[in-house]
Amino acid sequence: MVNSLRGKVALVGVADTAVGELPGRTAMELCIEAGMAALKDAGLGKHQIDGLITCNAMSQPMLYHAEATAEYLQIYPRYCMTLNAGGGTTFSALHHAASAIVTGMAETVLITMGDSLRSGLTRDQAMLAQSSTGHPQFEQPFGATVPAYYALIAQAHMHEFGTTEEQLAAIAVAARAHAAKNPAAQKRDLISVEDVMNSRRIADPLKLLDCSLVSDGGSAVVMTSAERAKDFPNAPVYLLGVGEGHGHEHISQAKSLTHSAAKDAGQRAFAMAGLTPQDMNFAQLYDCFTPTVLVELEDLGFCPKGEGGPFAASGALLPGGSLPVNTHGGLLSHSHPGNPGSMFALSESVWQLRGTAGDRQVPRAEVGLVHAQGGIMSSHTAVILGRDRS
Repeated sequence: MVNSLRGKVALVGVADTAVGELPGRTAMELCIEAGMAALKDAGLGKHQIDGLITCNAMSQPMLYHAEATAEYLQIYPRYCMTLNAGGGTTFSALHHAASAIVTGMAETVLITMGDSLRSGLTRDQAMLAQSSTGHPQFEQPFGATVPAYYALIAQAHMHEFGTTEEQLAAIAVAARAHAAKNPAAQKRDLISVEDVMNSRRIADPLKLLDCSLVSDGGSAVVMTSAERAKDFPNAPVYLLGVGEGHGHEHISQAKSLTHSAAKDAGQRAFAMAGLTPQDMNFAQLYDCFTPTVLVELEDLGFCPKGEGGPFAASGALLPGGSLPVNTHGGLLSHSHPGNPGSMFALSESVWQLRGTAGDRQVPRAEVGLVHAQGGIMSSHTAVILGRDRS
C-alpha cells in the first residue's frame, strides 16, 4: 500500500485520570489533567508539542474546544483540531494525528479528552441528551432513548440468529472479570450471568448490567514519528493499521441492524497492517451495550456472522480466554464518561503492549486491535497496534 501509515508513527505517552464520580472537577480540568499526565509519561513539557486534538464535552461544551484547551495550557500549536466526538471519531483522532505527523503538519501530537457525565449533568440534562439523539422526524416522536435503539439491535440479532439474553449477559460478565483485576475500574465486584439477568430491565431485552456506566474521567495519548519514538523514556507502541467505516447517522436509516460498517473499518485496518483477526493477542471493543460487542466480534472477523453469542458464552472473552476483550473492564465496568470513553481502551492497549498492565497483563501481548463506534453503530474506526513496527 503506497500511502500506508504502517509503522510510521508511535504512541509514546499515555495517561488516564481517575474515573467514577469526581465532583468539583470540570470536563476541561479532566482534559487538562489527562493531557499533562500523558506528557509527563512521554518525558515532555507542554511547549514541546506542536499538535493538539480534542473532542467536545457534553457537560461543558465549547465552540472551539481544541483552541480553548490550548488557551488553557498557554500553548500555540501549529496543528489544532476539535473532533465531533462519539466513540468512533475518538479513534479517528489517531488517523488524523498520524497523517499530520507523516505529512509534516506536526511532529508531536497530544490527543486529550475529558468529560463529567456523572457529576456534571443533572438527571434532566442527561435524559434530554439520551432522548435527543434520534432523528427529529422519524425517531424522536416515538419517545425512544439511546438504550432503546441498541435494544433494537439486540432484538434483531436474536430474531435472525437465535441469540439469547444469557449470551448477551456473558459479555457483561467477561468485562467485569477483567475489571476485577484493574484497581482503576469503577466497578470491580464479580458478577454472574444470573446477576445480569436479574438486574433491572431498561429496554427489552437489555437489563441494567447490559448497559455501560455513567462516569467522569479523562484520558490522553502522545504520538510522534517512529524515527523519534526511540528517544522517549517508555517503549513505543506502533500504529500498524487503521481504517474507518461509516454507514448511517440514524438507526432508522441503517441498511441492517445486524451488520455494521465495523466490517469496512476492520478490513481496511487489517489490510494496512498485513495481519488478520487471528493474529490479535487481545481486542478492545466498544461496549456501550452488550449487543454492540456481539456485532463487532462478527463484523471484525473474530467469529462468523451469527455466532457472536455462542463465542461470547464460550468464555473466549474472559481473562485467559482465546480472545481477551476489554482487558481494563470496558465501558461496561471500567467507566464511560461519554466521548472520551474509548480512550481508556487505547491507554489500556498501550500498557498491555508495554507489558506493564499488572495482574491483567495478557501473556506475550505483541499486537492488538482497538475498535470504537459512534452514534448508534454509525461511524467506526479500527486501530491495530503493535510492539514492533516491522
